[in-house]
Amino acid sequence: MGGGGHLTEAGEPGSGRAGGVYTWEEVQSHCNRNDQWLVIDRKVYNITQWAKRHPGGSRVISHYAGEDASEAFTAFHPNVKYVQKFLKPLFIGELAATEPSQDRDKNAAIIKDFHSLRAKAESEGLFEARPLFFCLHLGHILLLEALAWLIIWVWGTSWTLTFLSAFMLAIAQLQAGWLQHDFGHLSVFKKSSWNHVLHKFSIGHLKGASANWWNHRHFQHHAKPNIFSKDPDVNMLHVFVVGATQPVEYGIKKIKYMPYHYQHQYFFLVGPPLLIPIYFHVQIIRTMISRQDWVDLAWSLSYYLRYLCCSIPMFGLFGSVMLITFVRFLESHWFVWVTQMNHLPMDIDHDKHRDWLSMQLKATCNIKQSPFNDWFSGHLNFQIEHHLFPTMPRHNYHRVAPLVRALCEKHGIPYNVKTMWQGIVDVFRSLKNSGDLWLDAYLINDVFSLHCTYRKFFSSTASYIDCICSVLYSS
Repeated sequence: MGGGGHLTEAGEPGSGRAGGVYTWEEVQSHCNRNDQWLVIDRKVYNITQWAKRHPGGSRVISHYAGEDASEAFTAFHPNVKYVQKFLKPLFIGELAATEPSQDRDKNAAIIKDFHSLRAKAESEGLFEARPLFFCLHLGHILLLEALAWLIIWVWGTSWTLTFLSAFMLAIAQLQAGWLQHDFGHLSVFKKSSWNHVLHKFSIGHLKGASANWWNHRHFQHHAKPNIFSKDPDVNMLHVFVVGATQPVEYGIKKIKYMPYHYQHQYFFLVGPPLLIPIYFHVQIIRTMISRQDWVDLAWSLSYYLRYLCCSIPMFGLFGSVMLITFVRFLESHWFVWVTQMNHLPMDIDHDKHRDWLSMQLKATCNIKQSPFNDWFSGHLNFQIEHHLFPTMPRHNYHRVAPLVRALCEKHGIPYNVKTMWQGIVDVFRSLKNSGDLWLDAYLINDVFSLHCTYRKFFSSTASYIDCICSVLYSS
């Protein structure tokens, strides 16, 4: 696929036997949908056809087309040697000896130091999971759900007990969400296949969602966090404008799907209450059916079958639907605040092609550690460490955090840590700031248009007067 490069006699690009020598300029030219190359450890690969079969989804790997993907490749794959066998047929050559190992303006010193930090973390066993931790976590999820149903079965369906049961079910759902997140990132077992099976169980049977839907969506977020058109988490479907760039672009272009200067107010009505019960639920069902993902659909149906068997005898069909909707409503509030306080107030922009450390630190911040915060957020209060090392077991984040902080201080990269309250307030404040930027750009565009109209009018009037004077003078 594609030309460019200097071929040896070994073969053609994409044949798996090629020995081409390429420049970064040539690699970067292969970044469109039908022609995609990327670089891993100075080796050039043609991923055009492979992207469609990529287990993590075609989009996540395509986001690195025309770029150096070395750091992302290492971050996402716990067993790099195993995965490399899939790269051999895609190999088409190497970077020319005169080319730097990093592309664009990435900082070589930061990349080298981060590589050393990762090696140190590996040598200290920070990528080794403790099975007991995850067994206890699963146990407390099952216990919460069992107690929620037991309360109803034993003491009845009064409003007070129903609310208590719903609250406990919501806690179980959120904690199951954090557990599936662990399996989805391959951070529990050494064998990826075991993680995949338990991921389908935890997200499908415990939550009623889809593992493949989550993989294809969430890995994009990790690969290019807070980057428009690449991170689906900042695709706000025109309901919100976020960051400092998008609001100005929308304002200048006169885009007004919503009154964005009030988004910090209607966020409370649209964001936390509706994300999981409406948006995610519809998206999951549509994705499973459109992709004919019958395995995930079966896992999802097993959850709802189990739920209905427990709820219908006490609440009936309508009451059961209302109960699960309320549980999702509570879960959604919890989920939105935990996930958004780490990202929404941070830098949100178009791709600047930064190195892994700089890119992740621009898009993430931490919430102060405490036993409650760790449990409440599934250890995602260590969002920085999680984004830098997505396959690291979460119970080790606090151990690697001092090393990350020291590296950031060395290179002058801000390492942001907030209280949970400050994180919540910053979500509100960032939405208000973005809305104000949109309004300013929108109104300035109106003023500029009015100025141009008046200028054109007065210019035409002056020309007309000059013409009249000229006629009178000549006569």
